[in-house]
Amino acid sequence: MRFPNPVRLVILGVGLLLSRAGLVDRQHVRSTTDLSWPRIVTGLARMSKNAADVAMVGVVLGEAAIGGVGLASPFWGLAFSIGGGMAAGTIALVSQGHGAEDYDQFGQAIRSSVLVVLALTLPLAAVLFFFPTDLLGLLSGDQTTVTYGADYLRILAFGVPFAGLNLVGSRIYIGADDAYTPMIVRGGGAVSNIALNALFIFGLGMGVTGAALGTVLANVLGTTAFAVGLARGRLPFCNPLPAAVSLRDRYFDRETITDIVRIGTPVVGRNGVWTVARIPMLAIVASFGTTVLAAYTVARRIYALMNTPGWGFGLASSSLVGQNLGRGDEAGAEAVAKDVVLFSIGTYLVASAIVAAFAHPIAVLFVSPDAAPGVIPTTTAFVYVCCIAVLAQAVKGAAAGPLDAAGDTRVPFYSQLVGMFGFALPLAALGAYTDLGLVGLYLSLVAETFVPAAINYWWFSTGIWKERSREFRPGTPADD
Repeated sequence: MRFPNPVRLVILGVGLLLSRAGLVDRQHVRSTTDLSWPRIVTGLARMSKNAADVAMVGVVLGEAAIGGVGLASPFWGLAFSIGGGMAAGTIALVSQGHGAEDYDQFGQAIRSSVLVVLALTLPLAAVLFFFPTDLLGLLSGDQTTVTYGADYLRILAFGVPFAGLNLVGSRIYIGADDAYTPMIVRGGGAVSNIALNALFIFGLGMGVTGAALGTVLANVLGTTAFAVGLARGRLPFCNPLPAAVSLRDRYFDRETITDIVRIGTPVVGRNGVWTVARIPMLAIVASFGTTVLAAYTVARRIYALMNTPGWGFGLASSSLVGQNLGRGDEAGAEAVAKDVVLFSIGTYLVASAIVAAFAHPIAVLFVSPDAAPGVIPTTTAFVYVCCIAVLAQAVKGAAAGPLDAAGDTRVPFYSQLVGMFGFALPLAALGAYTDLGLVGLYLSLVAETFVPAAINYWWFSTGIWKERSREFRPGTPADD
């Protein structure tokens, strides 16, 4: 069962215009659109959920609660850094196994990924549950803001393993050339999350605790749906997997785990660089005061919504490139990767222009102007800057996609490291401790994306990733 979707029509329209201009191959446009639009819809749903969390909390409790949720976000984000990183190993092995029709590797990669993610996320969940106040107290001296954030984070801790497993589940289907099923599962989870949050926050008056509880329950539902789909081979109204996966077979396989960890660790590092760097970044932002912290938190949610095309294009590139590599077609892998980069740039330009046109009305949605008049203009200024900064994400994510598919994940990690710690954090600190002021935060947002985008594309252009992929193709043993 399928339904017309305006997101698909917009994505396809942009791609066809680029194709008519002779910039990309028409078939690449269609295959990329088919894989990317469900993922983009998923991203929009999930990032809308995050934005709704902040908006609901802000309307009820004000800017201190917004700031508390913002302070908790990087710690919750560690679950996605770990899960998303190990899921990069999942999609590389699953997509190459699918391309080579090696379904023994297909099933083993899935079970071993589950084992690895649980081993890494359960200890993190324990730390977040027992020490939320101590962690957030490192970032802000405002006790009200810290209390709100700690209450939010303590409940979120229960959802950490499920968040990681959801990412693995999503990558399994995308690696098998199916982005529709993850859209249904994760997008549906995001919609249920918004509904649960509204019930808990407005109906039951649970405040930030209600927002966190809704997030946990939605992640549990998503993980359960993926597990049922894997065991049965398909979910109702969704595409079948190429083979059902036994959830009772062996999980520990040394060679497969070695490959997953070897591919995934740099991606964990890459994601973790941004997540971990947000901790000192938020401490710097908090030094500007509660109003700036709340405005920055809101602007980051808008930025995340604009960045959802990257959810689709990066993973579509990984899947299509991985399948070509699995068949031994390196030239085809490079051709589709280049087209996805151009396709991504065109789509980001459209998204950024739309948000810039409505920056002020968007800011008003998150907090009452009477309750916090200073937040609105500050948020609007941040949103304009985000519209510029997010354009580089088009290149950064799309160029990292083929590297992930090839198992060559180190350079995107290094690029993120350089961008965040070499440029973004120093610029933010200059803003906080010199007369540069908020301009330092603006420059920080831009450097955060433009620096790693330049490095990722340079490395992609060398073609070395194609050679690296030969180490991970089906039938090739991992290095001990």
